[in-house]
Amino acid sequence: MQQVYFDNAATTQVKDEVITAMTEVLKTNYGNASSSHSFGRSSKALIEKSRKAVASYLNVSASEIIFTSGGTEADNLILLSAVRDLKVTHIITSKIEHHAVLHTIEQLVKDYKIAVSYVDLKPNGKIDYLHLETLLKTENKTLVSLMHINNEIGNILDMKRVASLCKANNTLFHSDAVQSVGHYKMDLQDIQVDFIAVAAHKFHGPKGVGFAFIRKNSGLKPLIFGGEQERGLRAGTESVHNIVGLEMALKSAYENLDNETAFIKDLKQYFINKIKSDIPNATFNGRSGNMEKSTYTLVNVCLPIPPKKAAMLLFQLDLKGIACSKGSACQSGSNQNSHVLTEILSAEDMQKPSIRFSFSIYNTKEEIDYVIGVLKAFVD
Repeated sequence: MQQVYFDNAATTQVKDEVITAMTEVLKTNYGNASSSHSFGRSSKALIEKSRKAVASYLNVSASEIIFTSGGTEADNLILLSAVRDLKVTHIITSKIEHHAVLHTIEQLVKDYKIAVSYVDLKPNGKIDYLHLETLLKTENKTLVSLMHINNEIGNILDMKRVASLCKANNTLFHSDAVQSVGHYKMDLQDIQVDFIAVAAHKFHGPKGVGFAFIRKNSGLKPLIFGGEQERGLRAGTESVHNIVGLEMALKSAYENLDNETAFIKDLKQYFINKIKSDIPNATFNGRSGNMEKSTYTLVNVCLPIPPKKAAMLLFQLDLKGIACSKGSACQSGSNQNSHVLTEILSAEDMQKPSIRFSFSIYNTKEEIDYVIGVLKAFVD
């Protein structure tokens, strides 16, 4: 049986050069980076080398990169500290954000009684920028939290436009950039965002490591207390091999970005064309079927299958060796509908199965042919 991995928005295969770099560190750089002896200094030097490299890809200062356990921790650090320490009393977000943002905001409402405004969405999930502008007209200390690329439907936020609106209204701007860093170039001198969250495992790096970009002199304070690691913003012994793995994955991503982007774009276009020709009644959710207005890494397809049969679709795909997702990986253990699709689809379309297929450099057109064949047989 063929094995096809089309769930790269959930996590990616770690590149060989990343594994090699991490293994070397595990073997030879086992000193605690906080120790003053040569073993510790060696580990500390590797972390700072990685920090400088990561900062250079985003055109920021090394002191603005804080290593974390991943995107969720980075989102939590930024949002919670903004309310607790920067005295933010109002958050503007959308109902299709990642749960790392939405659930954190829900907790902040309970603990700090903050006000939350949800920006209107167009039927395709696009942010209503005019409504956002209206929401920004407030006397409250406000933070906007909008993700750069939606992890389920692939919609791309105009970050520069939002950053400009926020600056004009003296508002902080945080963006979950987990689906974009490593896939798109991002110049954070040009885009005046205050905070972003990133995870290494979305661009062929290891799990369990990511970073927060926190613009200089922000005033943010730590969530995790103990030592003075990470500029005093994130206590705990650093995972040196993971940090080096993150750097190597980001280096590989950006050095090969043009070729890899072109390759994956070609796969996505081929997938879209095959769906249109072989399953013409299928539709694409959000803007994911538009090559120009969605990320090149994923599509989200609503299939013309009745509800009773729909319940068996993911099971059948798994039996055929196909890995994909009905929503984000964080929901895979849940029987609940996707909160993203619930916001943008009609009640009728919510009765049909929607599947997210996400691609990487390790996929092929032959795999797409196989998957579309399995889907067509199931639909027919």
